Amino acid sequence: MKISRVSEMRALDRRAMEEFGIVDPLLMENAGNAVYFTMLNEFGIKDKKFVVFCGIGNNGGDGFVIARKIHSNGGTVKVFILGDQGKFKDAAKMNLDIVYKLPIEVQSVESIESIKMDIFHCHAIVDAIFGTGLTRDIGGLYGDVIELVNGSGKTVFSVDIPSGVHGDTGKIMGTAIRADYTVAFGLPKIGNMLFPGYGLCGKLYVTHISFPPLMYEHSVKVEINHPVKLPPRDQDGHKGDFGEALFIAGASSYFGAPYFAALSFLKAGGGYSRLASPESMTPFIANKGSEIVFIPQKETGSGSISLVNKGALLELADKMDMVVLGPGLSLEEETQQLARELVKEINKPLVIDGDGITALCEDLQIIKQRKAETILTPHLGEMSRITKRTVPEIDTNKIDVLQEAARELNAIIVLKGAHSLIGYPDESVFINMSGNPGMATAGSGDVLTGTIAAMFGLGLSVQDAVRKGVFMHGFAADLAAGEKGEDGITARDIQDYLPLAVKMDREGPGKVLRDRYVGAHIV
Repeated sequence: MKISRVSEMRALDRRAMEEFGIVDPLLMENAGNAVYFTMLNEFGIKDKKFVVFCGIGNNGGDGFVIARKIHSNGGTVKVFILGDQGKFKDAAKMNLDIVYKLPIEVQSVESIESIKMDIFHCHAIVDAIFGTGLTRDIGGLYGDVIELVNGSGKTVFSVDIPSGVHGDTGKIMGTAIRADYTVAFGLPKIGNMLFPGYGLCGKLYVTHISFPPLMYEHSVKVEINHPVKLPPRDQDGHKGDFGEALFIAGASSYFGAPYFAALSFLKAGGGYSRLASPESMTPFIANKGSEIVFIPQKETGSGSISLVNKGALLELADKMDMVVLGPGLSLEEETQQLARELVKEINKPLVIDGDGITALCEDLQIIKQRKAETILTPHLGEMSRITKRTVPEIDTNKIDVLQEAARELNAIIVLKGAHSLIGYPDESVFINMSGNPGMATAGSGDVLTGTIAAMFGLGLSVQDAVRKGVFMHGFAADLAAGEKGEDGITARDIQDYLPLAVKMDREGPGKVLRDRYVGAHIV
């Protein structure tokens, strides 16, 4: 499913009217109908009381359509308008005029006290105050109304996006509605899909309001990550048929990162996992992961991988299907130099994580000049070093920053976090829906690198393997959290649930997770 920016949706509105004659009143009618049908199916209408809060833009116009539909189908409805009614125009004014001709009470909100009793006695509330174009923080009477609605305990239906959520970032503009259901129009907006906005939408629906798919299927670059299916596992295959990966990882005191990365490759279905880590660490890691093939490396004085290993590592990398570089590698300068030189000369698909990313930030031209595919898996702090932007700047503009970085570096970038983002050099971005807050734990990112490599080993293209790996990583974490709870799950828990995640992915996730992973339900 495609996800649009606010400006892209405005352009689609114009195209619908200019090219197809789908005029604004028809779009508004379709939008209001979709919210009404969602309310009917999820809550019921007949003999129930509703309060509809309308702002003075088109979002308010949608609210008038909803109020009319409630009234005509046996519900009782009262409309409260926030703002100057004289500012309504075009389709919104037309629908307000219609409502005034019906036995529907319409009242301007002058104070919080004037609406408390209606909220107390209603069954549900419709939030049609602000749409996706909100650019300023909410305060004053608007903020008071939103806080009153949030504290009411009533079921809330939001129109397009919960009022107070920024349509392009998902950020809260001062305060915002906590909806139980949200119906997005045309396409979900980025603000519907990124936190914290996503967490305020409740159950998310989308209605295409008559937009022909040809209007957006090629021009809109952002979409939900619905990865391809895994190919069937060859019944006559041997370990070499399911991928051979080399992990260059680990340093003194970093025993977990190389272990989680290399063993997760096997847990997710990969065939042959080789781990090049400092020789003093090998016996300790082997005690936990004896299925891994170990390539002990000569060490620096501080216990990291020495530059003298370069030639042998390049020779081995050339025999692999994919190489993973960086988990727990250390910031020791000699090892950082080794990482840069290896990236220059390895001619296989390469996943770079953690300390490997830090090494490359000193000379990003190395990434740009690579011929084989490069996958970077930064968290926000590492993305800050890659882009030379502050973490807050990235966090409020993730999609644009990711698209620019992936294009300029000619790399696939997985920006890790809640609803991780996968960006490609052609500016395509996929929003991943699997995963949970329990993944914010040491070693989780190392499990991700092994999972991506395994998806490639199982036969997917590099691009598809990244999308599938990110999804499967989150899926395994969701299974772990479902069994153990989000608090206290560890990287090992995520790793241990990878086999079940792959099994269930092949068979199809259960309904609860399937409904969540779809992102938005179509009305």
